[in-house]
Amino acid sequence: EVQLVESGGGLAQAGGSLRLSCSTSGLAVEAFAISWFRQAPGKAREGVSCISSDDGSSSHSTTTYADSVKGRFTISRDNAKNTVHLQMNSLKPEDTAVYSCNVRAYSTNFWGRGTQVTVTS
Repeated sequence: EVQLVESGGGLAQAGGSLRLSCSTSGLAVEAFAISWFRQAPGKAREGVSCISSDDGSSSHSTTTYADSVKGRFTISRDNAKNTVHLQMNSLKPEDTAVYSCNVRAYSTNFWGRGTQVTVTS
């Protein structure tokens, strides 16, 4: 059974940093694209960042970011721990949201329960 568990959320001041983790089980994390989404109160869920699966020969992955977080957030993967991280720097109050990780595997979309990030000005 595929499971995703987010952690690392919390309260931060504007300009601060947080590191989110998405711990996975039931799959080899390097074989799938893993995405982070967020949803702020009263707003639609939006994609934040994605890391592709390893391409095999060179273990290279492609990362993508929403324009709103480019240059501030960095997604990475620890294959040994089956975990994907989202390093969030220079946080802004508008980054306040519930952050969730997602993977599409075996023709199914799997989601974690999310972790709350609150940024104060």
